[in-house]
Amino acid sequence: MRASHGLSLLALALLTACQPAAAPEPAAPAPGVAPTGTDASTARDVATVAEAFLTPMTPDDNIDSPASWTTPEGQVWLIATAKATDKLVVYDGQTGAKLRDVGSLGTAPGQFDRPNGIAVVDDLVLIVERDSHRVQVLQLPDFSPLGVFGADDLRKPYGLWVNKLGNGYDVYVTDSYDAGEDAQGNDVLPPLAELDKRVRRYALTVQGGKAQAALTASIGDTTEAGALRVVESIWGDPANDRLLIAEEDEAYASEFKVYTLEGRFSGTTFGRDAFQAQAEGVMLRTCGKDGWWITTEQGKQRSVFHLFDRHSLKHVGAFQGNTVANTDGIWSMQASSARFPHGALYAVHDDQGVVAFDWASIAKQLSLPLECGA
Repeated sequence: MRASHGLSLLALALLTACQPAAAPEPAAPAPGVAPTGTDASTARDVATVAEAFLTPMTPDDNIDSPASWTTPEGQVWLIATAKATDKLVVYDGQTGAKLRDVGSLGTAPGQFDRPNGIAVVDDLVLIVERDSHRVQVLQLPDFSPLGVFGADDLRKPYGLWVNKLGNGYDVYVTDSYDAGEDAQGNDVLPPLAELDKRVRRYALTVQGGKAQAALTASIGDTTEAGALRVVESIWGDPANDRLLIAEEDEAYASEFKVYTLEGRFSGTTFGRDAFQAQAEGVMLRTCGKDGWWITTEQGKQRSVFHLFDRHSLKHVGAFQGNTVANTDGIWSMQASSARFPHGALYAVHDDQGVVAFDWASIAKQLSLPLECGA
């Protein structure tokens, strides 16, 4: 979670705790703003889905973001970043039991300095280190260090998305750098003209046990509508040339901005009418050529997960758990496992652990199809 520039804690509490008895009719969306539908903007029809498990709570770790990996033997590892203790925590992705810790504070290979965003692709795990302003690449199952990149470019990185290509990977890293602090110690947002490097794109290759990456683009619109003010969560949809980036500056708006993979603002934003708290984690759950964007409203008392149509970006449903709150990162596991035959959604709970939702339970509550075409 990023603190909004100039947003008071009292205002945030009011946003997350209070709901009007009857919301007004939603206004017509502005040009470039995708429709959100009546569920989100009027009566807040939020289903409840029971969590399948909750990992052990470890408040000292300050858990931020999860990702999963299936071992060759079929075991699911749920790997989470621990910002305060500078390590990774590995859980059993089917039961939530803790398996091990990986790493320690430092800048040597395999060490971390405030690990934040995480992504798993193939047998690689990539970790964004905010305070070392770099991305580290490890190889599973041994968490063997393969290399680091980005330290010459990144200033205050938070999240990432990895797009697998034929000969390597495109890695998009959000960089929420500031222009110093004000007299009260709050981060100062840079002027719009200086927000042109909010996302850095790298071409990553792994050969001979070594990871190498080159900066290929700096991304960030500098107009009022397209600027990325406070950024962390990011995910892409190569089939539809979309890059979704969460706008976390609640003093401006909680919404998602849609860019192209080349880094151009498409002119479309969505979710502003749906969210009553900070926009956070985002993932794409595919269903053949269709699917849903899973997004997070980071409520302090209860997180709400909003689903939007993959193509139209129309709001199609929302749900909450019985417990999960104050969610930073999420991770959608589509692969089948013994516990979750249709996959699972993992979500961080209150900086202390991770919950799991059975996708079959989500689909049932939101009347979504379980079986998808090719």
